[in-house]
Amino acid sequence: MNGENIICFAKDWFEHPTSNNHVMMALAKRNRVLWINSLSTRTPKLGSKRDIGKIFKKLARFFKGPQRVSENLWVYTPIVLPFPHSRFAAAINERLLKMTLRVLRRRLGMKEFQLWTFLPSTSPYVGKMGESVSIYYCVDDWSKFAYLDRRKTEEAEQKLCRAVDVVFGVGQSLVEQRLAWNPETHLARHGVDHELFSRALDEKTEIPAEIGSLPKPVIGMYGTLESWIDLQLISYLAERHPDWSIVLIGKKLADLSIIQKHPNVHIIGSQPHDTLPNFCKGFSVGIIPYVIDARLKTVNPIKLREYLSAGLPVVSTDLPEVRVYCQYCEIAGDFAAFEAAIEKALATDSAVLHQQRSHAMRGETWERKVAAVCEQVMRVKQNKTRMIRAHSEGPCKKVDVTYA
Repeated sequence: MNGENIICFAKDWFEHPTSNNHVMMALAKRNRVLWINSLSTRTPKLGSKRDIGKIFKKLARFFKGPQRVSENLWVYTPIVLPFPHSRFAAAINERLLKMTLRVLRRRLGMKEFQLWTFLPSTSPYVGKMGESVSIYYCVDDWSKFAYLDRRKTEEAEQKLCRAVDVVFGVGQSLVEQRLAWNPETHLARHGVDHELFSRALDEKTEIPAEIGSLPKPVIGMYGTLESWIDLQLISYLAERHPDWSIVLIGKKLADLSIIQKHPNVHIIGSQPHDTLPNFCKGFSVGIIPYVIDARLKTVNPIKLREYLSAGLPVVSTDLPEVRVYCQYCEIAGDFAAFEAAIEKALATDSAVLHQQRSHAMRGETWERKVAAVCEQVMRVKQNKTRMIRAHSEGPCKKVDVTYA
């Protein structure tokens, strides 16, 4: 896909990068992208310092206008009413966005454009912005988030899936759930920045001072420290193995008191994405200690491919999407099995295995994953264009529309 204009509804660009960022950065290499910062998936809590802080940040970014973050990628923070399930708010936001996007498209030279969204609350805008084709890229089972209204979120996502031209899900279960809402639903598993994370195998890559002096082995994980991290499992491992240094890197959004009592657990704040390979070089094992619940069963952890690209042995709780890569990692069903898997990884790891794991991820890049997505998008767009032309030319004209 080359030379296309893309307007994308996604989370806030300036937060820690997720699949939203990786997909759009891959697209921006050959296309022009206007990223619209989060339109909100929930109503903010005025008693929350975090929510109030976000509001002030959004206002500051709104007044900056569109910010160019790479050659073909601009980020814009709109002003919208943060009531995702209100028809009144949706109607006002639709008018504001239509007017705003018209101005921005003229300014950035975007005439015909595709509309992409990663957010379940954006169905009111689909088909009303003048887009040539609409895409929903589903990265999570949104209705299972505790802070969202489950019924309203599911209704909003169903409506979105039915409204868009094509849906992509990052895991098989996400695809299966959404096929009933849109037959053009396809699997698009996450990719990896292999070039970046394979630097962990380079002798010149330095291990950060925060972990460089810790006793070996270092059992490490990075990612937001939220409710989905099994802190009881971490506590179990720390108590059973005081000789292990357990390192958790990420923003603290959960009560960590259960693990902070262990002197061999080291909690480090969020780190820049491009430094994560350095931390991986200092890890002996990379772990994915997620709680297994209804939502987590649909998760496809990006860190799995990043750990493997860095050559690390990986131990994970039993996530369906991790099973796809079971030949490269250990999967544990309970605390004892998780402990045993780490012990096995420590006993059997080697430089040869590091190279083999990293090499296995060379074909899993974001560029390849996004290229496969683009093939589907352009097929759907072309078929949609044919159908529109056939309709405009009259009902008697026969048009051959082939779906691959």
